[in-house]
Amino acid sequence: MLDADFFRRWMTATAALVDREADRLTALDSPIGDADHGTNLQRGFTAVRTTLEKEAPGTPGAVLTLAGRQLISTVGGASGPLYGTLLRRTGKALGDAAEVSGEQLAEALRTGVDAVRSLGGAAPGDKTMVDALVPAVDALGESFAAARAAAGEGARATTPLQARKGRASYLGERSIGHQDPGATSSALLFEALEEASGE
Repeated sequence: MLDADFFRRWMTATAALVDREADRLTALDSPIGDADHGTNLQRGFTAVRTTLEKEAPGTPGAVLTLAGRQLISTVGGASGPLYGTLLRRTGKALGDAAEVSGEQLAEALRTGVDAVRSLGGAAPGDKTMVDALVPAVDALGESFAAARAAAGEGARATTPLQARKGRASYLGERSIGHQDPGATSSALLFEALEEASGE
């Protein structure tokens, strides 16, 4: 069973990975976006980490809801609302339980991903974060490691796609050949989840 400590470790591990990969995320965003994805997310997850050090939410749902609120209030561009919605809706779906199972987490994350899809109007294949999130959540029932692998594969698979949603879609065919930064950062979320689990 996964408790609030586990979810705090997950968010802290995500912040560390985003710190480490911020330059790469911004470099991926440069040819097809606003060249700020890494710096925006770094600012957001640093705020999440700082807030979780000060406050200690007592349930998994409360940890994710707080993290989502922080991202929405500190991250500019589209990624703040999208990541914030993902975590807040997942947190709300987990409710007030003191501990949740891996299956409950997978189910709650699916609710969060559905909320992201309706907010951004994106489907798998549109070259967005959804391309990493959907396969990761599908694989989560198997293991954290499987979810991480599926997210990474989904992110890499965006390279040959033409963007149909988001800032990159304005480039049309010129978006082909670039890995999507949002899908790449989404894969970090599942890398951090596996790290937090110690699998």
